[in-house]
Amino acid sequence: MTDDEREHRTDGASGNGRDTGDARDVGDEEDHRPRYRGLTQRVAAAAPGTALERLRDWLPTPARADAFPVSVQRRGAFSPDRLLASLFVLLGTGGILLALGYARILTFPAPLRGWALWAVYVGLWAFVGIYAIATCIWSVEALVARRYDPPPLVYGPEDVQVRILTIAAEDVVQTTVDALPERLDDRHVIAEDPIEVDGATVHVVPDGFACEATDKGRALEWARRNVACDREWVLFLDEDTIVTDFPGLPDADIAQFQEWPMYTGSLVTYWAEVLRMGYQTELRAFARLSVPLYAWGGGIAVRQSVEDDVTWNYETLIEDTVFAWLATEQGYDYEVLDTKFRNQAPPSLGEMVAQRRRWISGSLAREDLLPLPYRVLYVLRNVAWAFSPLSPFLVAFAGLLPETVPGVGPLRALGVAMLLFTFVWVWRGWRYYEGPSLRTLPVFLLNPVVVALHSLGAAYGLVSPAEEFQATEKE
Repeated sequence: MTDDEREHRTDGASGNGRDTGDARDVGDEEDHRPRYRGLTQRVAAAAPGTALERLRDWLPTPARADAFPVSVQRRGAFSPDRLLASLFVLLGTGGILLALGYARILTFPAPLRGWALWAVYVGLWAFVGIYAIATCIWSVEALVARRYDPPPLVYGPEDVQVRILTIAAEDVVQTTVDALPERLDDRHVIAEDPIEVDGATVHVVPDGFACEATDKGRALEWARRNVACDREWVLFLDEDTIVTDFPGLPDADIAQFQEWPMYTGSLVTYWAEVLRMGYQTELRAFARLSVPLYAWGGGIAVRQSVEDDVTWNYETLIEDTVFAWLATEQGYDYEVLDTKFRNQAPPSLGEMVAQRRRWISGSLAREDLLPLPYRVLYVLRNVAWAFSPLSPFLVAFAGLLPETVPGVGPLRALGVAMLLFTFVWVWRGWRYYEGPSLRTLPVFLLNPVVVALHSLGAAYGLVSPAEEFQATEKE
């Protein structure tokens, strides 16, 4: 590949500098970041003393162009997800109770009867409305994903440095290193404790290293500052990620690989992963969105210059997703590749619940980084995910309602449609795993149970968000 072909097409894409300080002072260096589009671009460039300049002073990150890197974990921040979930419970419970006493309501005085009937109507439709909206949006994403073609591959293994993140899972990491294609020869393991791994350079994050980031983000930030890199790209892998194939990378800023969870001894968690992979077939559509809804840090490649620009120096439980949000908000592009890397399904139900709880807790804390339309979408998705186990009960309950309940016909039809749609995700999960097998067949037969278990951690996270990073145990 020639030097011209390697040249990044956006400003600030060259360089191999390592930042050795505890924080980057963006005010002391020339800003090469792509600017925001539309209103945020005009606000960022506003002249002193103007109305736009005053607006910039109270805009939350990332609307301010000088706000990187920042601490993005605000404990106790207002969460519309939890508020909506609470209203969801109140309206739904009230609607159910009122509907069960529907005959009694008809004997109420006229004004009170009217209010009670509206409470029934609103309560029941609140249960199905959020599901319907979230499902319709997912359907649109699925159609976009089908039409998405990954860009051509321009960079090869010789342009990539591999960094594997672990706490101290020596045997697991050794398996990951042994599976790497031979041409991915610049290999580094970033560990919290000393381990020995053949075929890779092991770096241990010093106990005294301090920055805004914590846990995995802290290790990523230390490596960014201290691990020398003369390659164009950095490929980040989790300790259990098995690179089955590496065809190359496109001319992009962030390249997302797809995951393929393996059975690790727990059928329940494996079935939940099959269901999740069916839902996650929407991932390909994220390359066509201005901001990806989430990212998988177990298999993601980032230009080394982009990593230095965005950094990992922020406190969050979902460092991979927040990095993708901040990067795309700054104008960097995000592409999704068809290549799948193998990884491990959680080894137990408890580990899976903790993992899902961490995911939704991290998004609750940092969804304020999203543009308003995406934030609304994220709130709806989170609440729909947490309450998805209720769909079978909603169908059963709707069937018991009197025909005189307002909107009972459409309510029944929509409730059945939402229940049946969960089988679409199972079918897509089967296709993702290259067809059903004896091990995955129960996902279809036990679908409501699998949906409930998959959502248990999300519901737990809405009620009691996690405040610490808990790594998922690997075999």
